[in-house]
Amino acid sequence: MIFIIEDDKVMAECIMRACLGYDVRVFSNAIEAMGEISNNIIPELIFLDIMLDGPDGFTFLNELVSYTDTANIPIVIVSSLDFDNVDLSIYGVVGVLNKDTMVPEDIKRYAKEYCGK
Repeated sequence: MIFIIEDDKVMAECIMRACLGYDVRVFSNAIEAMGEISNNIIPELIFLDIMLDGPDGFTFLNELVSYTDTANIPIVIVSSLDFDNVDLSIYGVVGVLNKDTMVPEDIKRYAKEYCGK
């Protein structure tokens, strides 16, 4: 299962379409996603926007790494912010996709690597 946490509906739709064939859940904020995780629904991969309404992506990441059952979920940051030269591996971040330059194949590559198919 893949979680997409993105408050821009168009961007969320684009990521979701690139994940066609996978079990995907889309959330417009971190609180909704944490609620799902609290119900023991643990994703295999998360595509995460950083600049979210409400708690931002870093607040969400800090929450994830504070629990053993969620600390190792692979995270792909999807953002317009520049994360060059920033080590995000302590948060389980396995990749960063720039919203301005990413293509569907980038998303598909992560989905295949962490969710099979």
